[in-house]
Amino acid sequence: MTWLNLFDRVSWREFVKVDAVFLAAVISILALGMVMVSSASISISESIHGHPYFFMRRQLLYLVLGLAFGWLLLSLPTSQLQQWGILMMGLSLILLILVLVPGIGKSVNGSRRWINLVVFNLQASEVAKVCMVVYVSGYLVRRADRVRESWVGFVLPLCLCSIFLLFLLFEPDFGASVVLLGTVMVLLFLGGAPLYQFLLLMVAAVCMLGVVAISESYRLKRLLNFIDPWADPFNEGYQLSQALIAYGRGEWFGLGLGNSVQKLAYLPEAHTDFVFSIWVEETGMFGGLLLICLFALMVARAFKIGHKAMALSRPFAGYMCFGFAILILAQVIINIGVNTGFLPTKGLTLPLISYGGSSLIITLGSLFVVARVDVENRRLEYGDNTDSSGASDVKRVGNE
Repeated sequence: MTWLNLFDRVSWREFVKVDAVFLAAVISILALGMVMVSSASISISESIHGHPYFFMRRQLLYLVLGLAFGWLLLSLPTSQLQQWGILMMGLSLILLILVLVPGIGKSVNGSRRWINLVVFNLQASEVAKVCMVVYVSGYLVRRADRVRESWVGFVLPLCLCSIFLLFLLFEPDFGASVVLLGTVMVLLFLGGAPLYQFLLLMVAAVCMLGVVAISESYRLKRLLNFIDPWADPFNEGYQLSQALIAYGRGEWFGLGLGNSVQKLAYLPEAHTDFVFSIWVEETGMFGGLLLICLFALMVARAFKIGHKAMALSRPFAGYMCFGFAILILAQVIINIGVNTGFLPTKGLTLPLISYGGSSLIITLGSLFVVARVDVENRRLEYGDNTDSSGASDVKRVGNE
């Protein structure tokens, strides 16, 4: 079997029938993301690279790569992803190990999280999160009875997840660890794990993360500064206090696109982790609520697509949709929580909005997989096939 035989092309006619609200939300968020990277990065781009639109051009390149990667995944049957679950998990674990190897892993601001691929820096944790969702989705199908009836079936994927968490904490990447563990736990709960097991594990996880959070002095400082950033506004609390100033400047309707003051070397990471603060400064409270509503629509429709897959007896596809939706939702909540001072400062990007190749490409790939699930749902439910490959795919997804 050649590589080409693994793919099953989705025609343009099928693609445009994908959930319209889901597609509209994704396209709108991507457009706003390009606008905000262009606006928020002008000052730092000029000072570092001597050109105001360096980061905007790079983000546009990442967008093209992400769309190409996503279109490739759109042509890959979900049954194939199910077969590759264990392999994907193993490869992502290798990436997490390689990123810690000197000469391979790239260190930025004291964290070793990236592998230089020339065109962009691959963040291993982004790959690990998506691969873990694919693996756990397959596990919930293969071991459904064990997950629901025994502690072993419930704990086994968490033991595997703990290995990933260990390497993530070595980087260190505490934010990705929280997102990964939370996503796996929610998937297990959706897979039918008893409530008492879920609650006991949640208490244990919170205690464990609490110990990890206070085990390093810099993490403890972040916790204390998030509670009262104005106690040290020019040192440890500087980033959050500047973000809060951006909200104050934005008021209800904002200063207008491009008119942010905080992005002019006042707010660090204005085009990455704190891009939401610049967005609210320029578009106001209504702009912030609009973006939150777009994310809510996108996540809700992904859940709806997953629910439809479950109703069509396609549990693997359904769990994948749930997992990808939870990943995005968790990152949005944490990023906006950090930006607004409700959560301690963490290095998590805002999906599809923040500057960064790994986050944009991997997130787009996961969303195209959700679109693929919707295409297969429609083929199975309505027999909506436009070519011979579509007919064979109906047979495959029906036997998933």
